Amino acid sequence: MKFTKALFLAPVLSGCSIADSVLEPRGHIASNPDDPSQSVLGRIPTAYESAVLGRRILALSPLGTLATVFPSSSSSSSDGHYSAEERRPAGLGGVPLGLMDYVADCENGGNPTILAINIATSFRNVRAGSNISLAQAWAPRYAPDKRIKSTRPSFWDWLSGVFGSGSDDVDAGNGGGDSVPYSAANLPRYSLVGYLEKIEATELAGISSCFVKQHPDAKYWLPGNSIHESEFVRLVVTQVYWIGGFGDRAYIGWIDPADWKNITRKEWEAVRLPGEKKGWDEWRVEI
Repeated sequence: MKFTKALFLAPVLSGCSIADSVLEPRGHIASNPDDPSQSVLGRIPTAYESAVLGRRILALSPLGTLATVFPSSSSSSSDGHYSAEERRPAGLGGVPLGLMDYVADCENGGNPTILAINIATSFRNVRAGSNISLAQAWAPRYAPDKRIKSTRPSFWDWLSGVFGSGSDDVDAGNGGGDSVPYSAANLPRYSLVGYLEKIEATELAGISSCFVKQHPDAKYWLPGNSIHESEFVRLVVTQVYWIGGFGDRAYIGWIDPADWKNITRKEWEAVRLPGEKKGWDEWRVEI
């Protein structure tokens, strides 16, 4: 499978009218249109192309949110993972909890590598029988030069975007007092559903060095440390849910887990995510 030079094309390059070229969301923000031709960009990326982008996010993103569920009161008092002395508030049995954790892509097979600190709530919940998922969202390295406007752009705004630098636009770059200097809703993210599997000693070659390269402070919590009991685990991915951005221009839906795992390093190294380079705008993202 080969990517085109530009996976996301501005309508001015794909034959759309100037009126369409403002690329303002048209319905289908949280879902794809039934007819892919309704995309303002001419073609919505396929699930496979989205998986390639997702694997790049996994490789480049060091943080994620682990979601687990608290065990019921009956199990928490008997399985040894929680005790009465911890005074966990009543009524939390079955309640989901999301917590940030360190993640790395150390096995190159789509299964995230995690350093499990056994005392941490996420891993205790798993040992008590909880399911687990990992959510990651792409965060651009650079703010866009051209921002999504809060009002519908005029013809002159379009001309400025095509021929001007946009430096005098209050919405451009990191100006305008934005709390987040880009449209996070228009950027890709995903949730990986699966289960934790211990990485055995015979499989650990290179895992520690890979993980510490991504997270230098993790050297203090490597297996065998004197602070907390820990072990390296992999999140074995069984399902992938993807949101590529706005639904009128990006794929939203499930990705075949086999595709996710079989994507090669060469494939995800050949693509680029929004904001990896300077000089991008939020409506026109070239791969």
